[in-house]
Amino acid sequence: MRSIRPPFAARRGRSARRRTSPVLAAVGLAAALTLTATACDSGSDTASGEPTASASQGGDGKIQIPDDIKNKLKEHGIDVDKWKKGAWKNWDRDEWLRQADEFINPIIKDLWDPARMRGADDPDKNKGVDDADLTGDQGVTDPEPAPVTAQAVKASYHASVPEAGKVFFDAPEGTMVCSATVVEDPAHPGKSNLVWTAGHCVHAGKKGGWYRNIAFVPSYNDAGRTEAQLESAPRQEVAPYGVWWSDWAQTSDQWIEQGGSTGGQGASYDYAVLHVTPEKGGNGKSLEETVGSALPVNFNAPAVPRVSSITATGYPAAAPFDGQKLYQCTDRPGRLSVAQSDPTMYRIGCTMTGGSSGGGWVATGSDGKPALVSNTSIGPVKFGWLAGPRLGDVAKGVYDSVSAKFAGR
Repeated sequence: MRSIRPPFAARRGRSARRRTSPVLAAVGLAAALTLTATACDSGSDTASGEPTASASQGGDGKIQIPDDIKNKLKEHGIDVDKWKKGAWKNWDRDEWLRQADEFINPIIKDLWDPARMRGADDPDKNKGVDDADLTGDQGVTDPEPAPVTAQAVKASYHASVPEAGKVFFDAPEGTMVCSATVVEDPAHPGKSNLVWTAGHCVHAGKKGGWYRNIAFVPSYNDAGRTEAQLESAPRQEVAPYGVWWSDWAQTSDQWIEQGGSTGGQGASYDYAVLHVTPEKGGNGKSLEETVGSALPVNFNAPAVPRVSSITATGYPAAAPFDGQKLYQCTDRPGRLSVAQSDPTMYRIGCTMTGGSSGGGWVATGSDGKPALVSNTSIGPVKFGWLAGPRLGDVAKGVYDSVSAKFAGR
């Protein structure tokens, strides 16, 4: 069975610091450094750090980063100017793990150009979880579902699934990509800047730290062009709704403490919420206003046997797909138990491959409206099905914490 998570996590360093909170894995220092840099510092186990000074515009028209923020970053060995000029490429094992509790993601303007986005790799390439890891008395597991052939979403993608997009990030082994979904923000109705994805798309789990240069591109390749056509496509065609950098990221403590590259460890808690900001300042509109839609999140979805249908959406990147086009699978879910003590996961038949990680799973609620109920986390080595966590109290805690962090701003 394939783990939809970065391949290097099992080979790098010591585990991240264990937190006292059973619910939230936090990042601190919510400093919005518009157009120039954003950075977070792990000063708290409970995600209670308050916003500090913001960037301001100097007389020369350039964005100025407050000295106190620069100093805080330097305390952790981060020089913003050097970082933006390439210091982020240093994945020295000790340096990376020293920053394991910090989310540091300064905006680097134009880093994600069309060629770099097109060349982003499947983070799950050549990695997997043996089916044997899921046998034994580990809770309820239904028979393996029959494969469901992934169907290409008709372009324009924005007209069909306006909430879908791709998350790009840098990892020790190179440039990587996942899928993601724009979700509602209860603190900002109609004006959300929240994105839902998999935990393993932002953090390497128990033997790694936060990834770098994390950015979200809604409706990536909206026109559904081929890879050959994209080679000459301008950025506007590749990212028609802009590039949105994550200025805040949060996943579960369970993922950080248990998450691994094989065996499905931590998969039941493999989700994350990003708060994003436009790379180029935008026009004052939120992400939700820009794309015109955001999905609600259902943290109390019915038990698996009562869910008649789930649709998973993503940009599969591993063969036979190339990561440039959007696909979907719809199936009645079954149950998958990875560990006796962990929540049972949803599992559906689907031939999407790695790169679809983090993509939203949508089901129609009792009110007849669609809502996000899960995200792609793991699947078999030979493909044919996908599994995602059932969202409950821990997921809601992550979501509510990110929403509350930016309430009133």
